[in-house]
Amino acid sequence: MKWPILRAFPSFSPRYLRPFLRLCAQRSALPTGKKLHALILTTGLSIPHNSFLLNTLLHLYASCGDIASAQKLFDDIPHTSKDVADWTSLMSSFSRQSRPRDALLLFAQMLENRTEIDDVAMVCLFSACAWLQDVGVGSQGHARVVKMGLEGRVKVCNALMDMYGKSGMVGDMRRVFGEMEEKNVVSWTVVLDGVLKWEGVSNGREVFDDMPCRNEVAWTIMIVGYVGNGFSKEGFLLLSQMLFHCGFKLNYITLCSLLSACAQSGDVVMGRWVHVYGLKMLGMEMDIMVETAMLDMYAKCGRVDTAIKVFKCMPRRNVVAWNAMLSGLAMHGRGRVVVEMFQRMIKEVRPDYLTFIAVLSACSHSGMIDQGSYYFDSLQSVYGITPKIDHYACMVDLLGRAGRLEEAETLINQMPIPPNEVVLGSLLGSCNSHGKLQLAEQILQKLIRMDPHNTEYHILLSNMYALAGKPDKANALRRVLKTKGIRKIPGMSSIHVDGQLHQFSAGDKSHPETQEIYIMLEDMIRRLRLAGYVPNLAAQGFPGSDGVEDAGVSLEKEQALFSHSEKLAVCFGLLRTKPGQPLYIFKNLRICHDCHAAIKIVSKIYDREIVVRDRNRFHCFKEGSCSCCDFW
Repeated sequence: MKWPILRAFPSFSPRYLRPFLRLCAQRSALPTGKKLHALILTTGLSIPHNSFLLNTLLHLYASCGDIASAQKLFDDIPHTSKDVADWTSLMSSFSRQSRPRDALLLFAQMLENRTEIDDVAMVCLFSACAWLQDVGVGSQGHARVVKMGLEGRVKVCNALMDMYGKSGMVGDMRRVFGEMEEKNVVSWTVVLDGVLKWEGVSNGREVFDDMPCRNEVAWTIMIVGYVGNGFSKEGFLLLSQMLFHCGFKLNYITLCSLLSACAQSGDVVMGRWVHVYGLKMLGMEMDIMVETAMLDMYAKCGRVDTAIKVFKCMPRRNVVAWNAMLSGLAMHGRGRVVVEMFQRMIKEVRPDYLTFIAVLSACSHSGMIDQGSYYFDSLQSVYGITPKIDHYACMVDLLGRAGRLEEAETLINQMPIPPNEVVLGSLLGSCNSHGKLQLAEQILQKLIRMDPHNTEYHILLSNMYALAGKPDKANALRRVLKTKGIRKIPGMSSIHVDGQLHQFSAGDKSHPETQEIYIMLEDMIRRLRLAGYVPNLAAQGFPGSDGVEDAGVSLEKEQALFSHSEKLAVCFGLLRTKPGQPLYIFKNLRICHDCHAAIKIVSKIYDREIVVRDRNRFHCFKEGSCSCCDFW
């Protein structure tokens, strides 16, 4: 039945409803907007398309993030009744909901339909390109901006610079900035963000100091840049200026950004300060996003037990908080705790696809094959989640670690989507662990076609050749990289001591305390040998030996192994911290087998707990054993 509301209230018409719908859009009042939508449908007000009610409803759903409803309304509006605002509303909604490719497709449809392109459409285009780091389409958009004469629009130029900055094209970003006649604080902030990311904190600080005015965002970006790159003291100094001299306060976005930077660099000192500040300023009303970022920070800084305490104290927990906790436990190899906690989670919130990535990863790192297989099989049948490429990667990793490489290969062949680098890389890593050289050679060829400049896979296969007693092939593979001008990513290990980050690379002698570190290293190796340590020379590549293994080469290999970045960081930590104090070390690559074996013994003979975060997971060394149980 249709309500006779128009007959009862003649003044009730589309022109009176549109302002209410716009107000709902401004306040993200979707439930109220849906009731008005129902009223429009039942009264027949949507039938005269020239009333533009459908257009207003489209903007409501798009601004509230209900993409499905917005898309349906967009399709229902006749082509003659669509204006550029309808197209850009849906485009911006796609970008906000992490669907930048759909935004680009919509822009292409605009061009096909000869819809007028305005400055808002160009901003939406550049936002999507920035998300995808698509400089090709972004450059074409730049040319269109020049052709349309929109170079003077500040918002367009800001979006254009952001696209170049996020894509690593700092020169083009600076050129656009230099050509702008009018600049606002957003313009400066975009440049600051790009320079910090690609040119480092030194150049970033120059931009920051040159800014005519700074808002909270600019201060936050600069501080996060310092903290994320390990310059804790400089970050604290700038933070004090922001709070006490400029009178700014840290809102939940700033707090989350700082905590994320602490998680990245492993700076738990700054993280604790942010925690205390949040408790003092926000108290029990702390935003759930801040609490989630806090537990994520503690987990990624190696303090997973503190992360659990934060999680338990949260008054309410959404699926993001649960996922952060499960992921943190998975990184620390606590697979059984993850499975137990998952059972409690499903009673409180509905798990999503990220939840199962954490669960499957936990099962993989803990060798829980049966549980991992059960949850993978339950994805579609029990939880209605279509397995994505990341789920397949976890499952391949799980089977591969357990030595079931044939099953892993069968799973890859049965995947409904082509395998990516992560999937094949997981299988290659398993080949390395189980000595499957022939399969590794086949996988490497596929990986080279995907990314010919990735050195990690070449080095891994080279090490496999060395372990298999084929030094000629190992050195030949390394020479291929050298001939092509492809350089291996250097391993870096860092440790926070007295609020300062200290970084080491293999054979590093640039540290101010190099002499003391190498004296400590010599004594540590002596004690390791007495405890039964034997250097794993087969895994140490040494081009130039050409397969000839004499005493000189063996000695040089030993020295190269002894001065790996992890061992140098451990030595510095033993020198500069009190006896019995835990050491927390952060490695940008996977920890090598020799360092793993050596640090296990170090933890026993020096009576230290040593926590190492490598690229994949945490290793907690204590009393001569590792939390990974040598299953990594």
